[in-house]
Amino acid sequence: MSGRGRLALCAYAATMMAACAMLPLLSGVGWLVQAAFLLAVQSGAGALARRVPLAGALTVLVQAVVGLALLTWVFARDYAVLGLIPGPETFQRFAELFAAGGEDIGRYAIPAPASDGISLMVISGVLVIGLSVDAIAVTFRSAAPAGLPLLALYSVAAGLAGGEANWLWFLLAACGFLLLLLAEGRDRVSRWGRVFGSPSAQARGAKALEPGGGLPLAPLRLGRRIGVLALGVALAVPAALPALDGGLLEEVGAGGGSGAGGGGTISAVNPLVSLQDSLKQPDNREVLRYRTDAKETDDLYLRIVALDEFDGTTWKSSGREITEVPDRLPQPPGLSPSVATTTVRTNITAADYYRQSWLPLPYPATQVRIGGRWQFEPAGRTLVGDRGEDTRGAQYTVSSLAVNPTPKQLAEAPPAAAEVMREYTRVPDRLPDVVRRTAEEVTRGAKNDHERAVMLQRWFTEDGNFVYDTDVDSGTGINAITRFLRQKQGFCIHFSFSMAAMARTLGIPARVAIGFTPGTERSDGSMSVSTKDAHAWPELYFEGVGWTRFEPTPSRGTAPDHTLEDIAPGGPSSPAEPTPADSDEPSAAPRPSDTCPAELRRLGECGAAAPEEVITTTGSGGSAGTVTLIALAGAAAVLVPLLPLLWRRRATARRLGSRGRGPEDVRARVPAIWREVQDTAWDHGIPPDASLTPRGTADRIVRLGDLEGAAADSVHRLAGAVEQVLYAPRVDPVAGLADDARRVRSGLRAGASRGARLRALLLPRSAVRVVWAGSARWASLTERWSRVGRDRWDALLRRPSRRQG
Repeated sequence: MSGRGRLALCAYAATMMAACAMLPLLSGVGWLVQAAFLLAVQSGAGALARRVPLAGALTVLVQAVVGLALLTWVFARDYAVLGLIPGPETFQRFAELFAAGGEDIGRYAIPAPASDGISLMVISGVLVIGLSVDAIAVTFRSAAPAGLPLLALYSVAAGLAGGEANWLWFLLAACGFLLLLLAEGRDRVSRWGRVFGSPSAQARGAKALEPGGGLPLAPLRLGRRIGVLALGVALAVPAALPALDGGLLEEVGAGGGSGAGGGGTISAVNPLVSLQDSLKQPDNREVLRYRTDAKETDDLYLRIVALDEFDGTTWKSSGREITEVPDRLPQPPGLSPSVATTTVRTNITAADYYRQSWLPLPYPATQVRIGGRWQFEPAGRTLVGDRGEDTRGAQYTVSSLAVNPTPKQLAEAPPAAAEVMREYTRVPDRLPDVVRRTAEEVTRGAKNDHERAVMLQRWFTEDGNFVYDTDVDSGTGINAITRFLRQKQGFCIHFSFSMAAMARTLGIPARVAIGFTPGTERSDGSMSVSTKDAHAWPELYFEGVGWTRFEPTPSRGTAPDHTLEDIAPGGPSSPAEPTPADSDEPSAAPRPSDTCPAELRRLGECGAAAPEEVITTTGSGGSAGTVTLIALAGAAAVLVPLLPLLWRRRATARRLGSRGRGPEDVRARVPAIWREVQDTAWDHGIPPDASLTPRGTADRIVRLGDLEGAAADSVHRLAGAVEQVLYAPRVDPVAGLADDARRVRSGLRAGASRGARLRALLLPRSAVRVVWAGSARWASLTERWSRVGRDRWDALLRRPSRRQG
């Protein structure tokens, strides 16, 4: 295999090794196999283009076209010509999938299912990164900068994975990059001819010196040692610094213990919406509107999902089996017939832009009437959309129970079943001891679990001097709850997560619910739920009552009556008083009709609940054109910063490349090399001066660049060659000019600071020549067309008239 072919293979392997960092993000490995196949085809297209050979820019263009055709074939073949050639409908389909993928990312917990939208985003990202690595390392022969796209791929995956990312994925990505550097080193060394090893190796005989004889190369062996040492330092240093909570080795080095410690704040692993983003949005948009026959709406929280798995840093929803939605939902777990309940019917309409796979429902729902493909998750009593079903514009009717236990029933609740205790009181060993100690101190003197729960709620809302603040970040970290308990600032996520964790340490089964507070009453009697009503609250389990809501967040929501010491009669007026003729029987899903049933007509669901009439929004979801522009802007944000680097690498390779040795070739080669030296000096802060002679320019570069020794001699030797080309009647070939240019570049880099070297690499000043060249060509083109127009006009004026004589 040729050196460039080996380099291309290593670039492919490095990309796939870095892509493995995304394995914790998605369930299954099918997407990775698919990405590996498509990237192999794309890389093969680049290898064939380089063998033609094509120019570097054309090679990259061919690979990009092949990659687009592959994505079209996999994700949008029904919208393309012959299944491969994309058209307007293809790009519209891509925009729809990108939009769906973006919403799925915010909807699902890690690991998320590999939906079509998420798969397109991940696989296309791997192809773009693979194209960048292949172009930089193979086409333009510069492996070191190719580490930037690989680092971006790993960093994005690690950032999204949070606690799921571990040292293995970093090790794979780093090994892939080292493999790429090693392949480039072998390729560069092989261009100088045969390289001999150490004297001991040479003594093994002439056979070791034959091609493929396996002679160990000292430079390559040294490179391997340096790479292994660097990886060891990168892995050992974070582990040796326990004060750095989180990071690459968070899972490996994190431990329990008390004290505040460092580390992030509580993380809301919310598979549906980002509560903090919703609460901080400047526009308070309506997401739901409903009518209900409940006499009071204070307790009518619209629950979306329950987070029942706690690992010490985050709460998330555990994987559960789903079934078909039964006509009547099963009896709520733990609810005894002796507890007073009231049947409530609610008709709900979702906004057209409000899209998620979980259906907001009052808890506990007993019957749900809705069209479409929905599945029932029994443990959380939630409805989940199947095969892309979501809540956009959904209209549905829910029958639910308003459970009204007395404080005595909660206080005398018997112990929960062993299975419930085992699953919902589990806390990780690494949870700081201060959480348990604080919970015990707050509830000291309580006689039963109900009193303990009430004391915890009152401590958060009144006695503990906590402050509600949505500006507190929700990150990750083992000491997150500890920090919140010390700083006493946060929003509903912090309060609900902390109370549920503290309840578990006291042996009370607990979980966290995500959803919406009841909303605001409108003048027509309906209730409006907006983004500002997004909320999280703890649910504690009491045998005989079931899962019971508590409200520890100050100034948000309402505390249930059974958690108050003095229960005041009555409450806020109901926004919609039911008529005596209201029926407790659930109705069909509301639809505008002239034959609307009487009970739905009294609830205002005969036409008024249609999305066009009920839902008034201040914005809309992103259109296909907007999504496409965002996708193009994202791709440009990744590729545009690399364009100066790629152009500079290409210009260097072209100027210093080997050419013929005739007089004409020398006349073209020497000025090109001299231009390369001037551009290199320019990139390092020495702008060119057209008023100087070659010798004066050389003196200026040596003086300003602090060049000495071989580098200074090389500049003067190049200046002499330029003067010979410009003024000598006969031009003789001069050997080693390209090596002189490389020595000058090394000398300039050695005398520059780290920041100057980085700028010379990534933002070379000489790249402005591209703009100058484009401007000159445009001026030449416009002048040419102007001259053609003038000539034609003159010819028309000089044409003799046929009517003469």
